[in-house]
Amino acid sequence: MKLHFYGGAKTVTGSNYLLEAHGKKILVDCGLFQGSPEQEAKNYEPFSYNPKTIDSVLVTHAHLDHIGRLPKLLKDGFRGKIFATGPTIDFARLMLEDTEKVLEEKANKADLIPLFLHSEVEETMGHFHRVEYEEPLKIARGIEVCFRDAGHVLGSAIIELMVEAGAGIKKIVFSGDLGNDPVPFLRPPATISDANYLLIESAYGDRRHESPEHCQRLIENAAEEIAAKRGVLMIPSFALERTQQILYHFNNLIEHHKIPRIPIFLDSPLAVKITQVYKKYSQYYDAEASSLVGEGDDVFKFPGLEMTPTIAQSKKINRVPPPKIIIAGSGMSQGGRIVHHEAFYLSDPNNILLIVTYQAKGTLGRRIVEGAKEVEILDQKIPVRAKIKQIASYSGHADSEQLFQWVNRLKYSLKKVFVVQGEEKPARVLAQRIKDDLGIEAVVPEAGQSVEL
Repeated sequence: MKLHFYGGAKTVTGSNYLLEAHGKKILVDCGLFQGSPEQEAKNYEPFSYNPKTIDSVLVTHAHLDHIGRLPKLLKDGFRGKIFATGPTIDFARLMLEDTEKVLEEKANKADLIPLFLHSEVEETMGHFHRVEYEEPLKIARGIEVCFRDAGHVLGSAIIELMVEAGAGIKKIVFSGDLGNDPVPFLRPPATISDANYLLIESAYGDRRHESPEHCQRLIENAAEEIAAKRGVLMIPSFALERTQQILYHFNNLIEHHKIPRIPIFLDSPLAVKITQVYKKYSQYYDAEASSLVGEGDDVFKFPGLEMTPTIAQSKKINRVPPPKIIIAGSGMSQGGRIVHHEAFYLSDPNNILLIVTYQAKGTLGRRIVEGAKEVEILDQKIPVRAKIKQIASYSGHADSEQLFQWVNRLKYSLKKVFVVQGEEKPARVLAQRIKDDLGIEAVVPEAGQSVEL
């Protein structure tokens, strides 16, 4: 049995792992590399394997760094099945359709061929097969898979692969992205047992998050500050999960009269569509959110909230006098409508840019967080005079302690841990702690590395 690391090695993005067992080739995730131009250029490189030889793909969740190269995989010859949960399949269609448009625009500007076309997204969706949590599925002779709730986004999964080996079974676990429990809507990550090999994410492998209560206070304080200064609160946000969590918190703050009544704009067509999918899959909610929905509370609809899916509606936001709050994509300020708002409002010291998502190396959001005094947006030099605030506890990723404790529950069965999906420093910090405190072999694999299990 052989495991190959073709993405997510010493980097957060590009998740792509290949397991060879019993003559079958199984991929876990096939995501986009995101961040710097050097990272994004990798998306156009040939796969390190022949897609025609891949038998099936298992998808942990629908963020682009986990699904974004699936259409390219099909374009290059893959014809097998793609297994994912119901929410992941619905989200995947929306995410890939949106990305296809963005990639086409980028390709046209650079005189390149787009990474994939709309027709290839449609073809990709035809290969998806829905799976349910906690229902083992035989995908090949001697190979069984089980999807468990990862608590990262709605429908996200920890993937367990059970492979017959001689007279016994070897269990390989792919954590995917583990959730930052507790977060709105989501159940905590499932507890795993009897794993022999583990691939564990490490986006926050070297740091702790603030408490959820602290997070809510920070967003409350930011809203109060812009109300007092008559400023603008900008929140760059991922369309999937983070936006819905923010809306949930604003709904709670407004219902309990903790912040002034301020116009709140959800200026993201994709986030508006994804929010509708959230409503469809309320059976995946945690107990608290299920109870609210059961009582008739629409957590995505509250006084002052306006969704602006069209360009004309988006442009009208600038004519609304402050104070106001704008939630828009993209979460790393690499495109989308947020960059138009940043170009318009970043230079005013009365305004606030509230960072609630991970900022990858090389992104505009990362440069702003690291203290840039001036940034280039839409071919303009924009001075950064607005206040920059960051809420780490809004992360959808488990922090260092949560990751360690999750591994700790597996310590008696684990033979080896592979620390992935993190930049090199946090990955190495987590690997070292696992070795030192648990006495388990833990390594940070190189991109392209292969290991025998």
